[in-house]
Amino acid sequence: MSIEIELKAWVADPEALSNTLNVGSSPARFSRAFVKEDTYWYPVPGITARSFPFSGIRIRRETNTDVHGTLTQQVLITYKTKELREGIEVNDEREFSVSDGSIFEDLLRRLGFEPGIGKHKQGQAWDYEGITVELAQISSLGWFVELELLEDNTHAETVAAARTRLLDLLYRLGIGTDQIEPRYYTELLKV
Repeated sequence: MSIEIELKAWVADPEALSNTLNVGSSPARFSRAFVKEDTYWYPVPGITARSFPFSGIRIRRETNTDVHGTLTQQVLITYKTKELREGIEVNDEREFSVSDGSIFEDLLRRLGFEPGIGKHKQGQAWDYEGITVELAQISSLGWFVELELLEDNTHAETVAAARTRLLDLLYRLGIGTDQIEPRYYTELLKV
């Protein structure tokens, strides 16, 4: 089980941030370019789904290009229990891949689910001293930086230490805490 502890912040100048991350003296190491097409599925109104996560079931069609130019594609199924703690997301995420997203969509329809919000996310990712940094453009919203750590528990001390590391990196990247976006993308896309 992996627990994501992450924050996202609005980025006014994505080119400058990319340059900062790509500077030779930076501890950031480029990981990949990506395109992520997400669709969130929810129970049809009136259908009872016990213990169904509020966040829905996400089907992600992801294309990655690594530092050597190698292209990979996958379909990932994700559901998570989400929690916000002082603007920091603490998510118990469960994820697996399927060989055919269309067949999985058909299964969801047969189980009484329907597609909801969609999200297109495109950008680049780096590893920065164990923190995953994604600089991404979200269609119809704008540019964001996402900083993420994976932990094995949600104890207050673990989350506090992760929060400190994430905020420190945000500061080092020249982004103020006033740019942190505490709402989930799905909330922003509903507006």
